[in-house]
Amino acid sequence: MTLAGCVSTPHPEKNTTAIPVAPEPEPVRPLMYAAMPDERFPIPAVKLDQLDRRFWRREVDYQTSERPGTLIVDTPAKYLYHVTPGGRAMRYGIGVGREGFAWSGRAIVAYKRQWPRWTPPDSMVARQPSLQPYSIANGGMDPGLRNPLGARALYIHEGGKDTLYRLHGTPEAFSIGKAVSSGCIRLINQDVIHLYENVRDGSPIVVVPDPSMSNIAVSSL
Repeated sequence: MTLAGCVSTPHPEKNTTAIPVAPEPEPVRPLMYAAMPDERFPIPAVKLDQLDRRFWRREVDYQTSERPGTLIVDTPAKYLYHVTPGGRAMRYGIGVGREGFAWSGRAIVAYKRQWPRWTPPDSMVARQPSLQPYSIANGGMDPGLRNPLGARALYIHEGGKDTLYRLHGTPEAFSIGKAVSSGCIRLINQDVIHLYENVRDGSPIVVVPDPSMSNIAVSSL
């Protein structure tokens, strides 16, 4: 006896016409992720099919002993919390540093910049010689949508010294929720603009390490 593997025999009395399946509707785009045409470099709308809904910006209950105004980077969960009064916080989805390049500890946001220049540190240029045209000696990369720091950057200092780590923007929504950058903490441009407008210079920042990652540069928590 011959077996017809995985082939079903249609019954003549049944209608076998395939019923087309409607495509999944795209999520309704919240205003916070719409295009920003009035920026110095117009920012396109966020590609919501690349950004998991759990990483959308939202205000949440958040109990912590840290004072309001503090930024808390939950590296394992890929969230950044901006602590507000009354046990609340604004929560943002983030991308974090790849294994071996991450940083954790306590520091401050020394200052902020709109549409910053990007100057990769010499150690990065040594690993990636193609970045030489953007080195410190050559003045860095001009601001714009292709600049790795995106629309805004917040500069993290520890003990009065630049850590070389930043909170910065990115147009790459697919990178949020992942460990992809060389140590810096990235938010989609719409979110980093919102954060920029609500964080003061000198605000404390706490970066919680991910125990699953090795070779992490950790300062005293």
